[in-house]
Amino acid sequence: GRVPYDDYRKVVQVSAAHVYLTYPFVLSWSMLEAMASGCLVIGSDTAPVKEVIRHGENGMLTDFFDHSQLADLVAEALHSPEKFQGLRQQAMMDIKHYYGLKEGIAAYTRLAMG
Repeated sequence: GRVPYDDYRKVVQVSAAHVYLTYPFVLSWSMLEAMASGCLVIGSDTAPVKEVIRHGENGMLTDFFDHSQLADLVAEALHSPEKFQGLRQQAMMDIKHYYGLKEGIAAYTRLAMG
């Protein structure tokens, strides 16, 4: 079933990592929400994920089909969470800077005005 929004936020805020694998499709709000909550995102190196996540800067990217690499990244996130604190902080800043309400309204206005 569905998870209430407040419950979802609490889960990602205490999670060691949010694994976000998608084959080129649309970006889900859940990835942006996880980043905004300070959760390390381990995402597939596919469009549109790599349009938001910069590997080693604000999250981690892995080949969609490389299960071993994914497992290694998740294990590293679980065993050494402090190693990724800078990425978590950068993700929160990036989401606020590029995807905040003010920025979203400005982008929609520019799009509508041509």
